[in-house]
Amino acid sequence: MSTSQQPDPRDRPARLTVGVVGAGRVGPALAASLQLAGHRPVAVSGVSDASRRRAAEMLPDVPVVPPAEVLQRSDLVLLTVPDDALPGLVEGLAETGAVRPGQLLVHTSGRYGAKVLDPALRAGALPLALHPAMTFTGTPVDVQRLAGCSFGVTAPQELRLAAEALVIEMGGEPEWIAEERRPLYHAALALGANHLVTLVAQSMELLREAGVSAPDRMLGPLLGAALDNALRSGDAALTGPVARGDAGTVAAHVTELRKHAPQTVAGYLAMARATADRALAHGLLKPELAEDLLGVLATGTDGAEGDAR
Repeated sequence: MSTSQQPDPRDRPARLTVGVVGAGRVGPALAASLQLAGHRPVAVSGVSDASRRRAAEMLPDVPVVPPAEVLQRSDLVLLTVPDDALPGLVEGLAETGAVRPGQLLVHTSGRYGAKVLDPALRAGALPLALHPAMTFTGTPVDVQRLAGCSFGVTAPQELRLAAEALVIEMGGEPEWIAEERRPLYHAALALGANHLVTLVAQSMELLREAGVSAPDRMLGPLLGAALDNALRSGDAALTGPVARGDAGTVAAHVTELRKHAPQTVAGYLAMARATADRALAHGLLKPELAEDLLGVLATGTDGAEGDAR
């Protein structure tokens, strides 16, 4: 892309008109954050009643209009639609002539880099991939959580400064991700964050089944400490019966889970195997104890109840 044929973002007015295509949980929060930095949200598109309510709460007095009109009104357009919908949306906007030369077009997909915006690039847009590494609720608290949040940034080299500047204005920290590494980057975040929610929800259900009246209060300090230890020390923070090689305890767990929550057994066994592998590799699990433990985990996959020794 030749910057001699298109406006250099550094020559733009300091304040931009901002549009949002896709009023899910992410777009309105980013637009509200940019508004705090002095930019001006001017249009948002949303189809469902929930998205319209969210836009009204997060971006009051900003009109809800069709996507093409969002682009018509905006210097900076946030494309905040689901990953699988993004390529078709970009192609459709480019084919209908909605994209304007010199327009900053930003998508927030973790999976894709800047190349998914190539149809818009050919129409003269300036493509940026800015993915906030944050979970969103669709409420104003999201804007506060962007402070200090890392963003996975991918863009043409000549737009790198513009991309990083936008992230910083939203209170975030830019982290450059190479185009070809975006899927791996996104898989890493999904593995840590999305699966964590599933694990915590399952743990709370099991505690209720065990008679704990406030599982959230019980888990909060424990999980907070475990997360802090893991971020500080990595595998050295591993604790519990798998890391210790307590095969009998693990067998008892499997037996109880089969009785009370059979839907959790496969996940428990998979995570226990992964934990055992990492504990072995880092010298936390003694090899002489690993054989019995791995035997229990193998038996569990065959559907047999472990021997609670």
